[in-house]
Parts: sequence; structure tokens; C-alpha cells
Amino acid sequence: MESNRQMKVRMLVLVLVSFFTKAYASDIFPKAQRVAWSSFNFKSMLTWSPKPTNYTYTVEFSELAKDRERTPHCIKTMETECDLTEELKNLKAIYIADILSEPMRGVSSDLVEFPHVTSERFSPYYDTVIGKPEFKIEVNNDKRKTTLRVTDVPTALFKNLNERLNIRDVFGDDLLYKVIYRKAKSTGKKEKISKSSIIELTDLDQGVSYCFNIQAYLPSRALDKQHGDLSHIQCSPEEGTSIFEEYGIGVIIGAILIIIVAITTIIIVIVMCCRRRRQPNNTGKEGLPLNGV
Repeated sequence: MESNRQMKVRMLVLVLVSFFTKAYASDIFPKAQRVAWSSFNFKSMLTWSPKPTNYTYTVEFSELAKDRERTPHCIKTMETECDLTEELKNLKAIYIADILSEPMRGVSSDLVEFPHVTSERFSPYYDTVIGKPEFKIEVNNDKRKTTLRVTDVPTALFKNLNERLNIRDVFGDDLLYKVIYRKAKSTGKKEKISKSSIIELTDLDQGVSYCFNIQAYLPSRALDKQHGDLSHIQCSPEEGTSIFEEYGIGVIIGAILIIIVAITTIIIVIVMCCRRRRQPNNTGKEGLPLNGV
């Protein structure tokens, strides 16, 4: 019985020592807060706070169930962000990261385990935000087909260090484009899903201007992450519109009135000038004396 009591006492002492040690460590090296992943076009950053004063941060990351790794520029750093774009090579893998609070470089500590915080899970392939695509509008000569040529968004990823990859290179057949379009003078909208970056529309009214928005669409993702950012709106030119539709009746009537007033003014000025030229001649003849009979 005595030995069991001694073991319980030792266990209690160890628990208390561990508790106070961790509390003491957290006071000296505060834990990171608000740890978050952010990724835009596969540029993947880990951010946190607060800014350290007399301590540093070290980032450890790993795929699930694999060994932890470190990147040199995020060891004992005074920064509150770590760029892991080049480190997360398996884009479809799920990653977690730990941010350790450690002493400054060159300063030793007796602590065996430093305070740390674990991030949420993150996968570049399924979580990165896709930016706004750019596109050009082409209308066929017969006005019956409109083609949208989308430029696949470039990413922060490279192949062989000098060849930048775009989202089509990364997602392949998983990448679709959603087109949202409407008549320029209407609010009703339609949608079209395309597997290609060259999108042909043949259901548009001939000679009518249409406005378009495009965004990347990834149905393999979770619902709240399937759509990329919406592009800037672009409209096709309108063909065959009359002058009344183009400028409006009020503007045209105003222009006609201005022209009439201008012509009338010119005529009046010309008439007055002609009269003034004739007046001196007439006055001269009337002032001459009569010849004797």
C-alpha cells in the first residue's frame, strides 16, 4: 500500500511540475494567436500574431501522418508570416502547421517543449482562391456566333524554375468556366458552363449587345470554394442601331434646333451687312445739287 501511495504522490508532483512549467513557458514565450492559412492563385501563406518582442517563432509543417519539416526562412523568425508556396509540393495533400514560440537566436533555454499552436487543415488544390480571369470578345462576321477567349489565370507555381504554371496546367480537366451573360439593356441573366477556355455562344440575338462575366468553376471542391473571383464585365458592340436609339429623340431635336438657330443667325447677319453696304451709295446721290435746266 505504501508503494502505491508513493507512486500516486510522484505522479501528482510530475503533473504539477508539468503544469507550472508550461504556464511559466507561456509567460516567457507567448503562444501565437489567430493562426490562419491564406492562399491566392497557389501562393500559400501562414499568418499569425502578435509581433514578438524578446522571443521568436519557428514554423513546422507536414502532410497528415507524415514527419514534420521546417523551412530555413521560418526558423526563429521575428516575422508573423511564412511563405510555404514552394514547400507544399503535393498540392492535393492536406497539411497542418505548428508555430512554436522560442527564445531569440543565441539564447539558450532549459525548456524541453516550447509553447506551440496548431493550424487548421489546409490543401492548396482544394482551398486556394482563384483570381479574376481575363477574356476577349469576338463576334463572327455573320453576327450569329460570339466567342469568348479566356486567358487561364497564372499561378505562383513554377515548373523547372522558369516556366510559370497557369490554373489549366494545375487543374486539367477539373477546371471549368462559368459564363454569366445578359443583354446590355436587360437585367435578365443566363449561365453557361464550358470545359474549354474558348467559349462559343450561339443563342444570342443578332446585332444585340451582350455583357459577360466569367469565373473559374471547380465542381470537385466543397460548395463554398467552387467558384473563383468574378471577372470584370465586358460588353460586345451593338450593331445596326438607328440614330434615334443611339442618341435619343430629345438630343436629336435639340441638335436640330441649334442648327436652325445657327443658320437663321447667319442669314440675318448677311442681310444686315448687305444693307449697310448699300446705304452709303444712296446717301451720296441724294446729297448732290440739282443741275440747272
